[in-house]
Amino acid sequence: MISMLVVAAIVIAVVLGYRTKINIGLFAIAFAYLIGCFGMGLKPAEVIGMWPLKIFFVIFSVCLFYSFAIVNGTLEKLAEHLIYGCRRLPHLLPYAVFVASSLIAGMGAGFYTVLAFMAPITLLLCERTGMSMILGALAVNYGALGGANFVSSQSGIIFRGLMTTAGVPESEAFIHSFAIFVSTMVVPLVVISAFVFFSRSGRALKDASFAASVPSPLNREQKTTLWLTLAMMAIVLAAPVLHMAFPDSPTFKLINAKMDIGLIASLFSVLALLLKVGDERKAMAAVPWGTLVMICGVGMLIAVAIKAGTIDALASWIGATIPPLLVPVVFGVVAAFMSLFASTLGVVTPALFPMVLPIAAQMGLDPMVLFVSIVVGSQATAISPFSSGGSLILGSCRTEQGRAELFPQLLLRAAPIGFVAAMLFNVVLTFAF
Repeated sequence: MISMLVVAAIVIAVVLGYRTKINIGLFAIAFAYLIGCFGMGLKPAEVIGMWPLKIFFVIFSVCLFYSFAIVNGTLEKLAEHLIYGCRRLPHLLPYAVFVASSLIAGMGAGFYTVLAFMAPITLLLCERTGMSMILGALAVNYGALGGANFVSSQSGIIFRGLMTTAGVPESEAFIHSFAIFVSTMVVPLVVISAFVFFSRSGRALKDASFAASVPSPLNREQKTTLWLTLAMMAIVLAAPVLHMAFPDSPTFKLINAKMDIGLIASLFSVLALLLKVGDERKAMAAVPWGTLVMICGVGMLIAVAIKAGTIDALASWIGATIPPLLVPVVFGVVAAFMSLFASTLGVVTPALFPMVLPIAAQMGLDPMVLFVSIVVGSQATAISPFSSGGSLILGSCRTEQGRAELFPQLLLRAAPIGFVAAMLFNVVLTFAF
């Protein structure tokens, strides 16, 4: 009874958040309190203790550091240089948009920030160059998603945090997270290439030309920010890679044990402030507080679900009714359907990741395959106009007519194409592993 109540609460929180435009996390916190304290007899302190403090700290610390690159214009300048470099090769423009979005997101800007900045530029380029809006939308959306999945960027960090909370060792979580990043870069490149080389819009783009003004060089603050960002990414990546390459080395084992991306990002934030690369108040204001509340609030409700046995019950049902070979595909389909209306970071992965280890152990599957299938499926339909990514792209259209034309393309072409590509990838992944 309690398990069904928790599932209903998750659904209601998502629906209420979507309909009222109030942060889903706030509804989730309220439901966690009501169900935990009055339905399960938990103490208020126990419910408060379900707030995912480690995930909150890591996301806050990393986003604070990367906020300096946002407020001082480093990311914007990098995007300008990348797009300018494509001016003589217009058929490569979708790849330039994809790479620019991926790079900016990979440097920590996060999915929503990249879309808010890159989507208006992309749609403007579509008007000037003849690139179809659906191709531009796919390139910028996929690029923002894939880049943000990098192991040291916002989504990648969230995925690792959710995995470790679900019981995955830190070293394995790093590998699984990197596999997610690679997978969500491969699928978009296949889809974009299919559009560029086999569609009418792609053939028309090859004959197009466009003018782009020479971007100004990076200033002192932007160069310093770029070097700090590259240094932090190198440190975060080097420790686990060296430990995996030399597992018997006590030195690398000790260094890797002392590495924590949240603490490293905090250290680099102090360096950024001492080097005066940006304003502290503006950087603090640029932290995605709404995303933090959503992820941690839903995390509290998921913790209540785990305490009530809901996750184990769902895992047992899947294990008893679905053949092992179909489990990754089923996870991808469920994630894709949820992502049509809800956030991958705030709802889909917090709800599905805790089910992976029990099902993988019960059915003899590789947990990595399930983690990848969930994210690939979820992000395949994130371009739906009802989802956050699609709605941001629609909002970037300059005219009502443009929005009216783009809406059915996102819903009836982009989302289905992404869904089919993701499911084919999940099938291949299942047989490969």
